[in-house]
Amino acid sequence: MTLRQLEVFLAVAQEKSFSRAAKKIHSSQPTLSEHVIELEGELGKVLFYRRGKEVTMTEAGRVFERYAASVVSSVEEARQAVSELDGLAHGSLLIGASTTPGLYVMPGIVAAFRTRYPGVDLKLQIANSQVIEQRVGERELDLGIVGGHSVSPGQECLAAGMLDELVLIVPPRHQWARRRDIAPEALADEPLLMREAGSATRSVTERALQRAGVKFRVTMELDHTEAIKQGVMAGLGVAFASVYAVRGETTTGRLRALRLRGVRIQRHFHVLHHESRRVTASARAFMELLEHTAHGRKDARRLKKKTSTTSKG
Repeated sequence: MTLRQLEVFLAVAQEKSFSRAAKKIHSSQPTLSEHVIELEGELGKVLFYRRGKEVTMTEAGRVFERYAASVVSSVEEARQAVSELDGLAHGSLLIGASTTPGLYVMPGIVAAFRTRYPGVDLKLQIANSQVIEQRVGERELDLGIVGGHSVSPGQECLAAGMLDELVLIVPPRHQWARRRDIAPEALADEPLLMREAGSATRSVTERALQRAGVKFRVTMELDHTEAIKQGVMAGLGVAFASVYAVRGETTTGRLRALRLRGVRIQRHFHVLHHESRRVTASARAFMELLEHTAHGRKDARRLKKKTSTTSKG
C-alpha cells in the first residue's frame, strides 16, 4: 500500500468520478483505475461501485476513507513540521475563504503574507461558506475563513477576526438613495435579491431580519455577490451586501448604502480549522497577519469616528 494509492482513493471518493479525480490530481484516468484496483486487491475488498461515469463508495470504502484521510493528513503534517525547521523559509499553506472575505478581504492579506514569507507556497480557494466548511471538515484545507457560521463536529473556531456589516444597497436613482436609513416595514414592498442557499451572507441576513420581525420577499436568487450588485444597479431590486463588497461602488456613486432603522446586521469573519490537523507555523503566521489587519481597521474606524466628533464640536 502506497501513499499515492491513498491519495488517489481519496480523490475518487471526494469527486465521485475517476475522470474528475484525474483532473484534480493531474493524472490519467487509467493510472487512477490501476491504483484503485491494486489497493482493492491488497485489501481484498471492493471500495467503489462503478455505475457508468459515476462511482459511489461501498461500505468497505466508507470505513477505509477515515483511515486513509488520517494517514495522508499525518504525512502532510510531517512534511510541514520538517520544513518548519527552517523557520518560514519554506512550506505550504492552503486557505479557503467564503465569497465575501475571499474576494474583498483576503487578496490584500495574501499579498502581504507572500511579501513577508516568499518561501511559503500559499494558495487561496474561494467558494460559498457551506463548501468551505465542508472542505475544512474533510481536512482538505489548513484554514477556512467564513462569515457567520455554526461550528460542525470536528471543526474548531480558532479566531473571530474582522467585523463585517451587511448594508442595504439600492441604485442611485432609487427613492431611498438619498436616505441614511428606512423604516424596516418598508422593505416588504421592495423586490429583494438574495444569495444562494449555503451563502453566509444569506443566512446571516435572513436570521437578522426574522429576529427583528422584518417582512421581506425574495424575488431573485443569485449565486455571486458581483451578480447581486449588477442586478441592483440594473434596477432588479434591492439587496443586502457586505460593506467590504460594495466599497468601490458606493465610493463612485454607482450604488447607495443605507440601513434598516433599528436593525444592524453584523458578523465576524471566523477562522476554521479541523481539530485533528496540526496548526502549522505558516497557518499561525497567517492568522497573526489577519488579526493585525483586523486591529488596524478597528483603529482606523475609531480615529475616523473621533475626528468626526471633534470636527462637529
